[in-house]
Amino acid sequence: MQADVDPERTSADRADGSGAESGARDVIRAALLDPSSLVRAVASGRRRGLEPPHYQRVELRYVDLKDTRHLQLTEYDERQAHTRNFAGAEVEKAVDELLDLPYGTWHLETTTETLRLRYTKKGKELLHRQADSREQQTGHDRVKQRVLDPAAPFLIELGISDHQGRVKPSRQAKYKQIEEFCKLLAPALDEAIAAGRIESGRPLQVVDLGCGNAYLTLAAYHLLTAAGHDVRMTGIDHNPAARKRNTRVVTALGWQEHLRFVDATIQAAELDVRPDVVLALHACDTATDDALARAVGWEAPLVLAAPCCHHDIQKQLKSVTPPAPYALMTRYGIVRERFADVLTDTLRAAVLRQVGYRVEVVQFVDSQHTPRNLLLRAARTGATPTDDLRSEYRTLIDDWHVSPRLAQLLLTDSHEVVS
Repeated sequence: MQADVDPERTSADRADGSGAESGARDVIRAALLDPSSLVRAVASGRRRGLEPPHYQRVELRYVDLKDTRHLQLTEYDERQAHTRNFAGAEVEKAVDELLDLPYGTWHLETTTETLRLRYTKKGKELLHRQADSREQQTGHDRVKQRVLDPAAPFLIELGISDHQGRVKPSRQAKYKQIEEFCKLLAPALDEAIAAGRIESGRPLQVVDLGCGNAYLTLAAYHLLTAAGHDVRMTGIDHNPAARKRNTRVVTALGWQEHLRFVDATIQAAELDVRPDVVLALHACDTATDDALARAVGWEAPLVLAAPCCHHDIQKQLKSVTPPAPYALMTRYGIVRERFADVLTDTLRAAVLRQVGYRVEVVQFVDSQHTPRNLLLRAARTGATPTDDLRSEYRTLIDDWHVSPRLAQLLLTDSHEVVS
């Protein structure tokens, strides 16, 4: 059973037929306060027009500590997780304080159903409910839960894990990189579906541009399929040897019916169906811009891209006169290189915002695993760019005398989308 609850309806009109509920927030609150049925809850995003919460997302579950059930709250910033436990009267206070924070979406899993609450642009609450069945686990000393099980067959086929299901010491960094990417993919997809940007009840179309050895392609397919989605996955890469290898791995896993690889450049790739999700992990230099431009051209509702090297803007900065008083930022090679990284991704985010995307720039994995650890997460909203946004962008590129590749692909001189 699925139902959408609009709290502005009368009780008799509610889609789920429950006349006892007084609103979507009350439904979520009741589920959070039920220590016998709550399995897991996640709050993320922010409500339109409000300052973002201090933490990017929070997760809640109940755990048993010293024979007493506690509500465990884990708060995530860009670098680490912070965990607190509450018992007794503290639980209700903690839940009410969380619900007062301006998170844009709530995703709850209970022993009997899945609930998704989102806030519209006007602040209206929309609640989606779906009957489900799952077990509650309240052990505090449980084995660390991973998004990607190290024993997953695809990790063994890729040589990341050994045949005992353990990540090889030499592949720990690669495993961590893929897992952290997937941790950001899953809630972003849930939010896009809850917001109605991606339709449910049909196959989920996903494309990985510049997929290379397909680590992310296979991980995303595994993750989303395990979450119950009917996935159609396409990996795009111009390396015939990689395509042959990847196809062999997919065939060995028995995934060939719904996962294919296409030998093409990012710019020339053609799809039969518009993708719902576009991924790009470490496409080199302006290949990231090509990937973002293709996603925009396809009007993809959700885009996740982790840029790699940033040579284009670095080269441009070598021959420009920096605006005062910032000449010292380009005097030294290493400083100029790092500044170019920041400037490039700032401009990419600004361009995406001008073509109707809401953009977040986050760190998706610690720098010890990869120095290229920023992620652009973009959701297509169709919002019209403001004059202030256009003006700020124009001032930035004029002051630094740079011409971003993504702007060349997507914007005309008047900052409109190229047809």
